[in-house]
Amino acid sequence: MDLTEHQIDTILNNYKNKRDKQNKYYHEVSKHKEDFKIKNRERAKAHYDNGYKEKKKQYYQNNKDILKNKYLYNYYKKTNKIEVFKEIHSEKYNMLVDKGLISV
Repeated sequence: MDLTEHQIDTILNNYKNKRDKQNKYYHEVSKHKEDFKIKNRERAKAHYDNGYKEKKKQYYQNNKDILKNKYLYNYYKKTNKIEVFKEIHSEKYNMLVDKGLISV
């Protein structure tokens, strides 16, 4: 399916206008309705009660080493000592590179 530049611009412009209209309607009309607020609070409470906290805890337990290494790397990056990090923590650096969190 080949589209011309004009057709692509029209599609993108229509999508942008639709999203702007939906966003404006949400902020000016629907979020101020009382029944919307009640439903939204119920949905959020159900999400939290449905094991959200446990899922996040499990995620951090599974990725503890990766996250610690990433935080340590960011510290060295912030202090402009990336070469020192590579020398001292070469295993951690290689793990981050293998996971694709750092581009060489």
